Amino acid sequence: VELVESGGGLVQPGGSLRLSCAASGFTFSSYGMSWYRQAPKKERELVAHIASIGGITGYADSVKGRFTISRDNAKNTVYLQMNSLKPEDTAVYYCKTAIGVRPRIDYWGQGTQVTVSS
Repeated sequence: VELVESGGGLVQPGGSLRLSCAASGFTFSSYGMSWYRQAPKKERELVAHIASIGGITGYADSVKGRFTISRDNAKNTVYLQMNSLKPEDTAVYYCKTAIGVRPRIDYWGQGTQVTVSS
């Protein structure tokens, strides 16, 4: 299993970025995908999740209405569109999937830095 994030960078407050996570090594369409983030000196937190079936999504309250998670099963890629970015969105963003039943194993990407600053 490999997850590779891209698309991070420096953006001004109010700006937008789109993160991508390219997946390989498993049947992508069969698994839910998540975006997490970790700011300096803070716990890693769930930002958004998209189910494998039906495109059902969920968001942290702090990003609802600003971020959109989506997936392209033909490209084995999950996206995070981030609009109206705020300085408090600054963090390393990771994509994650969980595979298996017993045991269930979490797989993480290496992360991509997002910095929101003027």
